[in-house]
Amino acid sequence: MTNLDTSGRDRSAASPRGRAGDAPTSYLLPLPYDRPPLTANQRHGWRRRARLTAGVRRTTATLARSVGVPALGRCSVRLVWTVTDRRRRDADNLVPTLKACADGLVDAGVVVDDVPALMVKHMPEIVLGERGALVLVVEPLPIGGEG
Repeated sequence: MTNLDTSGRDRSAASPRGRAGDAPTSYLLPLPYDRPPLTANQRHGWRRRARLTAGVRRTTATLARSVGVPALGRCSVRLVWTVTDRRRRDADNLVPTLKACADGLVDAGVVVDDVPALMVKHMPEIVLGERGALVLVVEPLPIGGEG
């Protein structure tokens, strides 16, 4: 899928890069989950759901800080789940995890708020791979532009 360097930045051949010394064009946050911790189909009680949501927010904020994602002003966010089999899955079910991750980016100071004017959230993606993984991709967007 992607090639991460030790700081979590995308260094794959397909990754768009600027000149040497420029800020990276994308930040990859490999989440510590094999599967999404929050889905639309779960029927947890409010306490358990709140605990899971807080954990995802905290984890995302910690990862954003450790990878060095700066305050971006505006950004684009994608959640990519790599699965190891071809069972049918619905990408819509991943939206609660994406929402908690977006809130974690706000907590980390990447953007002021996760409103559409500041953060473009793409539909989660499910891809086939050799190892299960969940990755959040954060890309800067121009201020005041269309994303």
